[in-house]
Amino acid sequence: MLLKDFYTVEGVENVSEGKYKAVVVLNNKHAVFQGHFPGNPVMPGVCMMQIIKELSQEIIGSSLFMKSASNVKFMALINPDKNPRLQLELEISGDLESEIKVKNTTIFDETVALKLTNTYKKV
Repeated sequence: MLLKDFYTVEGVENVSEGKYKAVVVLNNKHAVFQGHFPGNPVMPGVCMMQIIKELSQEIIGSSLFMKSASNVKFMALINPDKNPRLQLELEISGDLESEIKVKNTTIFDETVALKLTNTYKKV
């Protein structure tokens, strides 16, 4: 985990071939939220992308390097005080030895907060 104590993983479930659901709970007391933004904490987009990478690494069982990101759509602000529990849907495909594509949808309650597709290579 790049940011110590930033979030905890409640679970990762393989729901079908190449498709996973993960639940993470944000630590609303983490220093990141004190600066982004004081009095109105918002999840930084780059931190969401890091969580997706870390979950993908856990699923694949290997370190990953992001080659590209596409179709990145931040659709709702994630306030860790109001919505600390996030569900991430991950669809992992590609040649797991060379290029790995991860499609993600991140949801809190019934709200879609983020959609993206990242391409990684193993390191």
